Amino acid sequence: MNPSLFTDLVTTNIASLVFVLLALSGILFLLVVLLWLRLGALTRRYNAFMTGSDAASLEGLLEETLTRAREQSEALRDLRFALRQLETSQKRTIQRIGIVRFNAFPDTGSDLSFAVALLDGHGDGVVISSLYGREESRVYAKPVRGGRSTYHLTPEEEKAISEALAR
Repeated sequence: MNPSLFTDLVTTNIASLVFVLLALSGILFLLVVLLWLRLGALTRRYNAFMTGSDAASLEGLLEETLTRAREQSEALRDLRFALRQLETSQKRTIQRIGIVRFNAFPDTGSDLSFAVALLDGHGDGVVISSLYGREESRVYAKPVRGGRSTYHLTPEEEKAISEALAR
């Protein structure tokens, strides 16, 4: 292209060229303002994110978070172990109770005799019977394994064990 032709083109269209350059400058100025506002918002979010942290950088914050996560993982593992121990020992505690009240002797006025079954999670424990009479009372205890006893059980004791096992 001929330099004089270029110069003529620029001089004849200088007003249009200035207008286009001003428009581009205005658009660029608006873009700079928008980017400045976005940077301010990101800076505020970053500062809010970093508030309360001993770390001076995002890398430090991530390292701190990973350290805490490892500590929490170890604590969770310890808690799971303790829970398993508690579950194991809890099965050996009295969990199931069955009570049957009855009238052992016809000369007494109310159901003052009783049978109580105290069983653990495996159905092991004891059945305690109390026979109340006007002249005397007697208490019996019989061991229970797996919901059964090696001793002869009265119907009331069997019912107390059945009630306990049903719970």
